[in-house]
Amino acid sequence: MTVARSILLFLLAALAEIGGAWLVWQGWRESRGLIWIAAGVVALGLYGFVAAFQPDPNLGRILAAYGGIFVAGSLAWGMLVDKFRPDRYDLIGAAICLVGVAVIAYAPRSS
Repeated sequence: MTVARSILLFLLAALAEIGGAWLVWQGWRESRGLIWIAAGVVALGLYGFVAAFQPDPNLGRILAAYGGIFVAGSLAWGMLVDKFRPDRYDLIGAAICLVGVAVIAYAPRSS
């Protein structure tokens, strides 16, 4: 249950951070206005809170593992929202990052 909860929290964090950055991008770069930017700032703030609910007490480990989720999630967001087509090197890189997530976050450790 702890691993499933952790994965869900990583996915929620990615949604908040990537979605927030996308909203800011849309507000500024695509001239959609301050409401989009403000919504992005709120989403980015929520991202910070989500990490606090991770079961591991080590922020450095959580952020390091989350980095791999961010990489893969960013490519997925681009595919779903912006119709970006990653090439094989993007996909290989994301897979390597996800292996890193598994090693950092879920490897058995001695106390």
